[in-house]
Amino acid sequence: MNLTNAKIPLTILGLAASCGLVLAMHSGQARSGAAATISSKLPADSPTSQWHWQNPLPQGNNLRGASFVDANTGTVVGEYGTIVRTTDGGNSWTIQASGTTQTLWAVSFTDANNGTAVGEGGTIVRTTDGGTHWTSQASGTTFQLRGVSFTDANNGAATGDSGTILRTTDGGNSWVPQSSGTANMLFGVSFIDANTGTAVGGSCGIGGESTILRTTDGGSTWTTQANPGTICLFKVSLTDANTGTAVGEGGLILRTTDGGNVWSPQTSGTTKTLYGVSFTDTNHGTISGFELGGTGIILRTTDGGNNWVEQTNYSMPQGANAFYAVSFTDANTGTIVGGAGIVLQTTDGGMQWNTQPTAIFNFLYGVSFTDANTGTVVGYENPDGMILRTTDGGNSWVRQNSGIGDPFAGLNFFGVHFVNSNIGTLVGQEGIILRTTDGGNNWTQQATDTTDWLYAVHFTDENHGTAVGFLEGKILSTTDGGQNWGVQSSAATGLLGVYFTDNNTGTVVGNDGAILRTTDGGQNWTPQTSGTINQLRAVSFADTNTGTVVGDLGTILRTTNGGQTWVSQTSGVSEILLGVSFTDPSNGTAVGQLGTTVSTTDGGQTWTREESGTNQDLYNVFFTQTNTGTAVGGFGAILRTTAQGPTPSPTPTGTPTVTPTPTGTPRTTPRPRPTPHPRPTPR
Repeated sequence: MNLTNAKIPLTILGLAASCGLVLAMHSGQARSGAAATISSKLPADSPTSQWHWQNPLPQGNNLRGASFVDANTGTVVGEYGTIVRTTDGGNSWTIQASGTTQTLWAVSFTDANNGTAVGEGGTIVRTTDGGTHWTSQASGTTFQLRGVSFTDANNGAATGDSGTILRTTDGGNSWVPQSSGTANMLFGVSFIDANTGTAVGGSCGIGGESTILRTTDGGSTWTTQANPGTICLFKVSLTDANTGTAVGEGGLILRTTDGGNVWSPQTSGTTKTLYGVSFTDTNHGTISGFELGGTGIILRTTDGGNNWVEQTNYSMPQGANAFYAVSFTDANTGTIVGGAGIVLQTTDGGMQWNTQPTAIFNFLYGVSFTDANTGTVVGYENPDGMILRTTDGGNSWVRQNSGIGDPFAGLNFFGVHFVNSNIGTLVGQEGIILRTTDGGNNWTQQATDTTDWLYAVHFTDENHGTAVGFLEGKILSTTDGGQNWGVQSSAATGLLGVYFTDNNTGTVVGNDGAILRTTDGGQNWTPQTSGTINQLRAVSFADTNTGTVVGDLGTILRTTNGGQTWVSQTSGVSEILLGVSFTDPSNGTAVGQLGTTVSTTDGGQTWTREESGTNQDLYNVFFTQTNTGTAVGGFGAILRTTAQGPTPSPTPTGTPTVTPTPTGTPRTTPRPRPTPHPRPTPR
């Protein structure tokens, strides 16, 4: 089996849990070495999502900002309005309701109770009770706000795109714009007292420049300071009125000891993007960063930056590759946050970093449950592919051994289907088909005559099953539980979804709006008129006649006569829909790109967008009962719902301004399911 092209678009940092390891999804390694406990309970009156995280925990959205006020008390923020809080040094974490789904780029607390977070679309949220309640504040701008710094409960400043600087002296009851004198983006700000502060940013890209602004009168006037930088600066940390450090692209570190009259470059020893910096005194500082397509980086100094030493004494799961923010409360105690919810913590100045959460981070593509408690998830892992099993509704997941592997590139498993708790089949790249008859304790590879990439599989009983391929549009069928797989003839050029309601009656979907139907077990496949040329990604039937297909540009098609006619339904979204599951003709859910989730209780006459709690791509979904379902996706996302009905997403505040944004995990329009390299887009 030639697997030379099966590379995931992520930098692999290390092996994840070995086979058979129980992933303690409600625990992680805390700084003390004790087991961490996770709470995702929100205030009873909060507009909470009905989907909750099962992996990673406490959550898997990218974290962009962190603020600790002491060794025990800290808050981290990130994408999809994420706010997570600890009051015991990371031994336990609680998800808080921010009231927004906008990305929160930065957060600043002055004590255990008073804090402010800022983000996309001019979003500002404020708490005075340690995050029990967050209240939206009027910023007066729709520009992205990237940095925030408060020196006490009342006095603070926020910076953002197009030279935006906002100032408050009343805890954010009013925010006043200030004249920065620049149109460059201002990513970071640090105030040492109510009057003295520095903001940094620049013009990113080729021919860019670094921007450093200084105020000593609370922002009434901002003065541009000369510096040797020609690229963006992202964050700055002041320890007193004279001493500060700024970091940016290309490993740039600038230092001042005279209030910014002179900024001198320091030797970082790296060309990676340095995105976060935290000093606790003039000598002790830590920097966090990343490299696009590469790995994260942590730098440490104990002599004011005369020497920077890279720290590598941490263990990271596969797929976690970017560190965005750092917060230290003393020379020894600090926290770094990054992509997919990763949290690193140290109590010894970084001699050892403990990783939270202990979780799977790689892409998960397929999911199948046989009852509310028993399910299997499959995806990518190096070297042997990812298979996860739960028997308690996802409270814990057990890693299973596929029995095959490629130590150079790893394996991708795309689809899985179980007919009962013991018997199941998974499919993947280059014609891989694996079968289990004991709930996944043992998996056996089955022989096929294809190297097509198999994206979906569906069985109606222990013996009768069908798998479909994407690269060549192959349809494989078995009537003996996979002892023999035969190739069936079809006119399709690429297939992504399959569903059978009995041994004879089934539907497959794929490229260019293709829908094919069989009523004789696949001896003949008849094209049906879909009315679209959009790529169709998944299909689910509630009975022989009633089915739903989803695909690109929010496409949803519905039939009530076995596909003789397909009717377009209004999904209310434009994102790619990648998975769909119906439990009966009325109740169904579809998921897709950027965490998109829509549901219906009337057979699709109306679809309601739900708050999934994430903007990670969701590749598949499976419901066993009307209100009980599991969705899986990027960076190990496993989401679960047992809700009683759809909860609309909060209306985003403001209109985000599209600007160049440094990120360790750039998003592109997903191919059939964004995976190995590069997965061709069927056309």
